[in-house]
Amino acid sequence: SNHHQRQSINQKRSINVEMIIESHFLLMLNERKIVEKKYKTFTSHTELDSSFDMLISIGGDGTILRAATLVRDSGVPILGINAGRLGFLATVQKENIATFMQFVIDKKYTISKRTLLSVTCTPPNESIQKMDFAMNEITVSRKDTTSMITIDTYLNNEFLNSYWADGLIISTPTGSTGYSLSCGGPILTPDVKSIVITPIAPHNLTARPLVVPDETEIRLKVSGREENYLVSLDSRVTSVKNESILTLKKTPFQINMVEIPEETFLKTLRSKLLWGQDKRN
Repeated sequence: SNHHQRQSINQKRSINVEMIIESHFLLMLNERKIVEKKYKTFTSHTELDSSFDMLISIGGDGTILRAATLVRDSGVPILGINAGRLGFLATVQKENIATFMQFVIDKKYTISKRTLLSVTCTPPNESIQKMDFAMNEITVSRKDTTSMITIDTYLNNEFLNSYWADGLIISTPTGSTGYSLSCGGPILTPDVKSIVITPIAPHNLTARPLVVPDETEIRLKVSGREENYLVSLDSRVTSVKNESILTLKKTPFQINMVEIPEETFLKTLRSKLLWGQDKRN
């Protein structure tokens, strides 16, 4: 609510914290008269460096994935404040902002390091080059058609399988609780050093989700009836020509997620999946 946002922003003022607000967001706050004071702003990832203590993301998990495209390899930790449904990344509920901001000021938080995936395309694809990493997953999927695609998959140059499916999800541990989970993939805790390969609606019914070490280089070659297929990096989607080669590997940098003592991954897992709600327990 406006009142709470105003209250927490006013509280921050009294503890001498310098706040820099993303320019479009500040415009929205000004229009709604939530914030009237002048703040410094930023618009692009080029303006963020390691001199910032923390980036606060207000929204859902999707907002945090966008925040990751702003901090990139700067190492700036991200704190997710959840303004929507219960999320796996945005763990701080908006009712608890005041309490949790105190944890932040008192430095009573830990950092959960998250592995990301990067992708290169041969021949080069401009929109992939611009933003070549994903925090949740990199997905290849069929485009504008009901016919399946064939995804020849190699691990460290050794042939694994030709998936005949609607698509294939290559997920980080962070992404294991997202799209991959909906397609039957396993849940990995965030610190596991693995990648999950999960087929989407496979025609070869014996294809199962596969967990491989995160040092593995994964190569994909997609063919199908259409000329192009889709590659999505989290929520960013681009079209790629058939027979292109995609090479996926772990990025050299990680994203630092702020974890507050009371809001751990396991606690979120229990609430989100309603574990312990079963009357038989």
